[in-house]
Amino acid sequence: MEVCIRKTVEILEKVHQSESALTLKNAACRSKFLIHPNFTAKVCLFLHGFTAGPYQFEPLGKAFFQAGYNVLIPLQPGHGRSGDWNRQNPPPLPTDIQTYQQFVIEWLEIAKTLGQQVVIGGLSTGGTLAAWLALEYPQQIESALLFAPYLGSHYFITDWLIKTLPIYFEWFNKNAPGNFGYNGFCVKALRIFLELGEKLLKQAPSRYSAPILIVCSEADKTVSRSKQQDFLTMVLKQQPKSWYYCFDHSLKIKHRMMSKLEDNNYEELLISLAKAFVASDLTWLQFQQIAKRIAQQEADEQIKQELNLDTPTFQLLAAMMTQDFGCHHLKCINPCQ
Repeated sequence: MEVCIRKTVEILEKVHQSESALTLKNAACRSKFLIHPNFTAKVCLFLHGFTAGPYQFEPLGKAFFQAGYNVLIPLQPGHGRSGDWNRQNPPPLPTDIQTYQQFVIEWLEIAKTLGQQVVIGGLSTGGTLAAWLALEYPQQIESALLFAPYLGSHYFITDWLIKTLPIYFEWFNKNAPGNFGYNGFCVKALRIFLELGEKLLKQAPSRYSAPILIVCSEADKTVSRSKQQDFLTMVLKQQPKSWYYCFDHSLKIKHRMMSKLEDNNYEELLISLAKAFVASDLTWLQFQQIAKRIAQQEADEQIKQELNLDTPTFQLLAAMMTQDFGCHHLKCINPCQ
């Protein structure tokens, strides 16, 4: 096993060497690998969002590394490159979804050499890719964390524009703090993820999935929450160990939700929810029952042991379950529908 880990570390070092040769846009765009000297119980593979970079998953990655897991946050194809990118010279983002699918399959194989169980996760289009892996390779994945997965746009007209117009688009928040990725992109590079999201919604009713956690926000006006709910409702029928959580609009957590550096001043809550999901073996119905018990102020120690959580993580999760901004969202998906 140690020989296998050493070979994998050599592969990761070569990845860093190749990224140095590419001349990346910013050091924050480099792949992030947090590796223990030993084979761990779990290994996390995290996939950043469209036009962004691995920096998005640094806080969550460090939290899981400190919990004893190995963590991989690779830079995705065509992302993070330095250049004078504009309408006439758009960034080199892939326009074939198979490029991304082959990429994540290769990284899944690498992840399997570093931990007994593989946890995958992704933000936005990274969440779409993680959902695809969860449906395509459920036996190889312990759990999937989907943060604001892109299964469709918040506004119907946006989906229509993405499908029909061959235009270059610049992000409205391109100068926002923590944005180290590209300012714009050709719409056809995003279209492939919309098509993948639509495919996943069609496949979910008939596919067995790895356990899935979907985290979204009412303040997110980029992706469709109704399609996220539809997807998980279908997944729950065959995989009951899946959860859903939606941050209340009052928290002002927008689409870039992974860190304080971007749009989430409550990153500790997101991290606690992710750690709770990965550590526990509860079904959605059991999770709702736990929420009720916490709200009724039952013994914390007993519930903490059932969830297999440390005290700080349990305290944050309990706050999410009992405060107004969290409790009512735990009931918004009914697997019996």
